[in-house]
Amino acid sequence: MANMEAVITRWLAGQEMAMRALLRRLVEIDSNSYDKPGIDAVGAEIVRFLHGHGITVETRRQERHGDALLASVPAAGSGGNAGHILLMGHRDTVFPTGEAARRPYTERDGLAYGPGVADMKAGLVMNCFVLAAFARFGGHPAPLVGLFTGDEEIGSPEGRPVIEAAAAGARAVLNSEPGRVSGNVVTGRKGGVFLSLGVTGRAAHAGGNFSEGISAIEELAHKILAIQALTDIDRGITLNVGLVRGGQSVNTVAPWAEAQVDLRYMFPDDRAETMVRLNGIAARSRVSGTSAQLVVRGEFLPLEQTPGGTKLFTAYAAAAAASGLSPGGEFTGGCADSGFTARIAPTLCGIGPIGGRAHTPEEFLRLDSLVPRAQACARTILRLESVGL
Repeated sequence: MANMEAVITRWLAGQEMAMRALLRRLVEIDSNSYDKPGIDAVGAEIVRFLHGHGITVETRRQERHGDALLASVPAAGSGGNAGHILLMGHRDTVFPTGEAARRPYTERDGLAYGPGVADMKAGLVMNCFVLAAFARFGGHPAPLVGLFTGDEEIGSPEGRPVIEAAAAGARAVLNSEPGRVSGNVVTGRKGGVFLSLGVTGRAAHAGGNFSEGISAIEELAHKILAIQALTDIDRGITLNVGLVRGGQSVNTVAPWAEAQVDLRYMFPDDRAETMVRLNGIAARSRVSGTSAQLVVRGEFLPLEQTPGGTKLFTAYAAAAAASGLSPGGEFTGGCADSGFTARIAPTLCGIGPIGGRAHTPEEFLRLDSLVPRAQACARTILRLESVGL
């Protein structure tokens, strides 16, 4: 085992420039969650790389978002009957189509910049090279599966069934979301619900027939204040109205209005309680004659610690130390697909290369973390049995 670790980590140590080249190709392809052609173009680059290393890839067609890709590396030796090890990541980003041309991949002072460079195209690159290393040299104690999905940033509405099926029976799930700026990995996450609140009123000319109108925007304004008031920082419950639109014209009483709402929570009971209160806000009207509908558009489950997850972190911490890293476990308010897998199999998140300021024009990746984090991932795979996984 020690010899196999040395062989694989030595090979990975020589791949930094190749990693950076693949990262550039991925970042310079727009892949907004609603840009299916772009997400699938990122997938084509990944498939091309994996095929070049003799790795088979299965495509699970998705109608509205990027196809899910499942790469397979059979177990070495007699490990074929063991539960598989799942490496996971998403190809979609939050940035609009055209952003890659406006802000192409750049490297400066040891950092890489570009849309999705840390969240999470660097993690995809890492997974590709870890899979390639084991395909080349063997040594892994169980089949490896690389899952590359296309709709995580909007709650994985199509990807979730594929993710949960891929996690079933797994010995371990390693989600390569970006490592924290602190160098830590993620051992806990909030759950999240993405909601749409639509309000219906009645149109009228704002000058000639004002009194005949019923303003959906006025009603939505009352509801927004009530929604924001549900935030309870001490309990880790936050409500954010992030998008608002509505109305027909400036001289028309607004016949409709809509708000997009982000709910974050720590525990399932808090979700249930808050949803009851949100539905109550939707049902009550301050402006007579309006009606409202609250719809869940996407959802993440919280990543909660389990005994298996604790064992997996123990294995990763020891593996990372051998790569010169000293990560701790960190809780974050951000959501991820790891919440879906944590209730199915031991899961660790945020093991990807280190980056920060995700979802902003200042998003960055530490280039010197590409190789050590890939080595830590590979060592973890080789050391699962040492912690009873």
